[in-house]
Amino acid sequence: MVGKVSLERTDNGMKQTTWPEVVPINQKNYYTDYMKRDDQVLALRLQGDAAREQIIQSTKDRERILAQWVAKEEDGDGKTEPIAKSDDDGDDDDDKSEQDKTEADYIDLENPARMIVIHPGSQNLRIGFASDPLPKTVPMVLANKASHTESEEYDSLPRRRFEEQTLEGQFGEEWSKKYRKLSEDLKMEMRANKHKVLPNSKDLVVNYNRRSDPERIPVHNDPLQVEWTEIPASETACAGNEALRIPEDSKPKYKLWWPMQQGWFNENDYGTSEHLYDDFETIIEKAIRTELGLKSSMQWKKYSCIFIIPDLYDKKYVEQMLESCLTWFEFNRVCFIQESMAATFGAGYTQACVVDVGAQKTSITCVEDGMCLEDSRINLKYGGWDVTETFLRMMLFDNFPYEEINLRRRYDWLLAEELKIKHCSLAQNLVSVQLMTFHVRTPNQPTRKYQAKMYDEAYLSAMGFYHPTIFDHSAKLRGRRSLIDMSYNCYESDLPDDPSSAAQLAILTMVKPSLKNNMVLTAQPNLLVQASSGGNGVSTPIKDRSQPFNFLAKVNEGLSSTPATSNAPSPGPGAGPDGTSTPVPPVFVFGRDTATGSPAPASVRNGTPTPSLPGAGAGAANSVAGASASDAGASANATSAATVPQPLPRYSATELANERDLVLPIAPLDVAVLTSISHAARGDEKKLRELLGSVMVVGGGAKIPLFGSVLEDKLRAHRPDLSDKILVSTSARDMDEQVVTWKGASVFAKLSTNDSWITPFEYERLGPRILHHKVMWSW
Repeated sequence: MVGKVSLERTDNGMKQTTWPEVVPINQKNYYTDYMKRDDQVLALRLQGDAAREQIIQSTKDRERILAQWVAKEEDGDGKTEPIAKSDDDGDDDDDKSEQDKTEADYIDLENPARMIVIHPGSQNLRIGFASDPLPKTVPMVLANKASHTESEEYDSLPRRRFEEQTLEGQFGEEWSKKYRKLSEDLKMEMRANKHKVLPNSKDLVVNYNRRSDPERIPVHNDPLQVEWTEIPASETACAGNEALRIPEDSKPKYKLWWPMQQGWFNENDYGTSEHLYDDFETIIEKAIRTELGLKSSMQWKKYSCIFIIPDLYDKKYVEQMLESCLTWFEFNRVCFIQESMAATFGAGYTQACVVDVGAQKTSITCVEDGMCLEDSRINLKYGGWDVTETFLRMMLFDNFPYEEINLRRRYDWLLAEELKIKHCSLAQNLVSVQLMTFHVRTPNQPTRKYQAKMYDEAYLSAMGFYHPTIFDHSAKLRGRRSLIDMSYNCYESDLPDDPSSAAQLAILTMVKPSLKNNMVLTAQPNLLVQASSGGNGVSTPIKDRSQPFNFLAKVNEGLSSTPATSNAPSPGPGAGPDGTSTPVPPVFVFGRDTATGSPAPASVRNGTPTPSLPGAGAGAANSVAGASASDAGASANATSAATVPQPLPRYSATELANERDLVLPIAPLDVAVLTSISHAARGDEKKLRELLGSVMVVGGGAKIPLFGSVLEDKLRAHRPDLSDKILVSTSARDMDEQVVTWKGASVFAKLSTNDSWITPFEYERLGPRILHHKVMWSW
């Protein structure tokens, strides 16, 4: 319109909505420091705070000492008073008491006399202060009131069928054949070594033992009569040496409980896990009160604890020990150390292959620069207890005069341990017909004196370390995982989280070869895809997330990235799986496929070749096809069958872990040592020679005479090319093999750089997760 003003729209500043407007983030310039600084981790932040407090405290102490020294100098000249006193005496007293309290707390944290080192085992508990030269040894047993004793409730040991008339029938025909074969092999070896061998030695021993009768000695004529334990009616439990001396016919009766067996929690004899944990804690509690003299539990809060755990441990075991130390015993702080690592501290070695022979387990681990090499850890379920039982089994097979011996009875078990320590040896020159004398002392009965002869029983039972099938393994896995389940990943509840080792898996594969195929099938999700495509292309390996079964992903990587038709140049004849010039000696890689000759998985970190499977490549398919054609007589049908294989079963990680738990790790000791060293060296010839030259034997089971010399000879027989480099020794300081590990833990406790202490405050905030930040190895 001309001459008129049109409608004008003006902005009144009113928003269209009350919802806030979010500006898009500029992805080129954003930054976050979440969980990237040490002060954001509770464990590291507390360590920094403690370090600052220590610096402040040391500065105050230095200034106070300097002031006292200056005051003393001035007082000597007679010029001034030593220290200016405050007008308020009450304030001065408060400052003095606070200063004394701070000094006392500081001494408690650093004084070795305030640190308790605990090393539990299947048979003995070693405990003591870090300042002690040697630990206190206490049997790991607890006696509680019960309606039946252990000898009345369980079968006798050694196991035998008493209804059979012949000795072969009582001990089994299979075991009898093994025993006779070992005896014949020993005679041949002794003749080769120019030792005297009598042709009728066994007959002399059997005939003498059959006619031997005991001599009864009255109690008043026995100068070594045993004093049996008399428990007051007010006490309900007894632990240690006193429990082993309780008479079998005591009123009321007592039953012995062993919380640990084969290095695990003894789940077979217990009905609930609470009962098992309570007995374990009670044994340690009584040892602290009686052996260390700390009667009141209020004193324990002023002490720190160093706890020794196995190299290949169960996480539930470590978490339970952490809870017990900080909540049950209420220690000021606690830290954990692995057995092999502690053994190197005790012996003063920086690099060694530690062979720890215990009562019921033998662990082998290579240690380098104070750290256990994860892939070298091996845990075998036999030890000195098996030697004791086998020695008595062989003696009973040769008409041992004390026929009713039963290792379930307490006095018989003590007698058997005494006979093993006295007679078992690995010296071939001592194998001859020998007369042995022993006394059987039972409560409320006259002492019986026996005389028996033995020939090769003491030697062959100790040689069971290299022939473990002679041991009785029938009940070692009984009750496993019945009370305590395996540990699972906190983020994936169906993923087992217990630590594993490539060397241990190699031992299990040697015992049960089917584990190798199951592990390969689990690690090969795209096996059928490659088979259907003919295996002509080169697939790109996918890196899996870190998990306990990561070696399976490496197997997958090795299979998929190196098919038979790859255009990449093939390695030289001397190339190893790690790209080094020297491969791992194939004789020590177990689980080998007899058809193809390719080694089984050998390391968590490297991609070791795996057995050829259908679909792994054209060459594998053709080899399978050729084998089928030769067997069936139809080459065309076999080739087509190999090109498109049948669906293979898949196993989850839980199923694989359960199957692995059903296999008892048993292998000759020399073979296990070489397996551990080969997995630790990973093809490095220099490292292999260094580890073979630093094999260290510790543990009470290794106290058999000439144990190290025989192991050294066995290793040299396997590797004659390195015979001049192989050396097996004990502790460098001539220390008792039984206490080397404990002594090393006490040395570790005194280090000022130890930052693995866990306090109750940290455990209260984070629980078992604090172990991830505190332990010195990969948790």
